[in-house]
Amino acid sequence: MNVNLFIPCFVDQMTPQVGLAVARVLEKLGHSVEFRSAQTCCGQPSFNSGYWDEARAVAIHALEVFAGADAVVGPSGSCVAMMRVFYPELLEGTPHETAALDLASRTFEFGEFLVKKLGVTDVGARFPHRVTYHDGCHGLRELRVKDEPRQLLRAVRDLELVECDEPESCCGFGGLFSVKFPMISTAMAEVKGGSLARTDCDYIVSSDPSCQLQLDGWLARNGRKARTVHLAEVLAGTVEER
Repeated sequence: MNVNLFIPCFVDQMTPQVGLAVARVLEKLGHSVEFRSAQTCCGQPSFNSGYWDEARAVAIHALEVFAGADAVVGPSGSCVAMMRVFYPELLEGTPHETAALDLASRTFEFGEFLVKKLGVTDVGARFPHRVTYHDGCHGLRELRVKDEPRQLLRAVRDLELVECDEPESCCGFGGLFSVKFPMISTAMAEVKGGSLARTDCDYIVSSDPSCQLQLDGWLARNGRKARTVHLAEVLAGTVEER
């Protein structure tokens, strides 16, 4: 399959190694990977701010960029949810509605794509560490992705997966939410960060780089030894290269 990478802003600007890890895993499985450089932000900041006309312009551009792609795969449940769930709503009743629904049907979160589309749960990875998994809200609630990343982690050699006691609690980032309501965001990070830390894990694995930023901040402020990594990095075997 020819897979088109959708690289969100956080990955492009702050965690480029995540995008490279996604490509490495897909190529290892025998698929060709394409990155269309004309892609931009998914438009979620404008959408969440109420600037829907601006968000529509970004969405229409994305339809043009990814036209004809067999599959569009992104390493962020948040941004994939924007394209798959909210583009059709934004463009409903416009000449672009059909194209938005078509793109939505071809767009997948990375772990979801491996398990649901490719039928792969074991990519041959090894990661000899105790880890816990953090569910990003958009991936969990909008995309209904919950067990897929856990299936992939359970198949990793020598990896011990431990569930925290607040698995479905938000980390408090929420994009603009953390900017508009910093005190609430920080309090939410205390709850989720504490829950994850109580697992005494070496790594917190996530499928959303924005959640990683929030949790890394909490870990650093509280002097915790654990660090966050993206699911793709674990599966690609690239964590130790950082």
